[in-house]
Amino acid sequence: MSLQLDERRKSMLAEMGLASFIFSPGAPGAPGAPELPAAAPRTAAPAPTVLAPVQVAAPQPRPVQQPNARADEIAQMEWGALAQAVAGCRACSLCESRRNTVFGTGDQRADWLIVGEAPGENEDLQGAPFVGPAGKLLDNMLKSLGLDRQHKVYIANVLKCRPPGNRNPSLQEVSLCEPFLRRQVQLLQPRIVLAMGRFAVQSLLGSTEPIGKLRGQAHQFMGVPVVVTYHPAYLLRSLPDKAKAWADLCLAQALLSAQTDSKDQG
Repeated sequence: MSLQLDERRKSMLAEMGLASFIFSPGAPGAPGAPELPAAAPRTAAPAPTVLAPVQVAAPQPRPVQQPNARADEIAQMEWGALAQAVAGCRACSLCESRRNTVFGTGDQRADWLIVGEAPGENEDLQGAPFVGPAGKLLDNMLKSLGLDRQHKVYIANVLKCRPPGNRNPSLQEVSLCEPFLRRQVQLLQPRIVLAMGRFAVQSLLGSTEPIGKLRGQAHQFMGVPVVVTYHPAYLLRSLPDKAKAWADLCLAQALLSAQTDSKDQG
């Protein structure tokens, strides 16, 4: 009977293509095959090492970020205190190389706020914004609109100290100086802002777009319309762009006139 079962098993495995699993005579496990020697007893595995539990510190809540006390203090200053704060500011390394801070100048009841980038060598020496050849060009630009520095115009810079060698301002320097400019805008309440130069534009608008793409349209800073134009120092080197700067001045004038017309109609 067992022989018949073995033959039947062989036949089934062969039909399934598993003939290699058919036991051959004398193979281990085959009928009549000699018994294999008993396997050597396994050596007991060493007991696993139990590691001491790792103490994981409980997550600490993140500290609540406190408001910028310096910016809050500046935001409460009147003109005199603000000027003194700028003169004594030592918030960044620019204080170490400056000769004078450049606070700003003009009519404190101005309709126009002219914002430049940073003091240059002449501004650092005199403590006033836009002096020297670039300043003379700005004066002529304002004169073409019937304006001057002391009547309905206030002029300030994003930075109040000159970067050494007229290098580009750093982001940190702009950030630390920005509260001063913001407070000047709050005190002035101008009706139009003319941003002159790449860094002035980037600081006011928070944009890295080139001036050429931002010109010809009205932007906003602290609720005040902003017109973008080239810096007078750049115009001295690129005379063809003076026509574009004139178009920018005309746009600013038109926006200001529209405000006046709207106010009269109201």
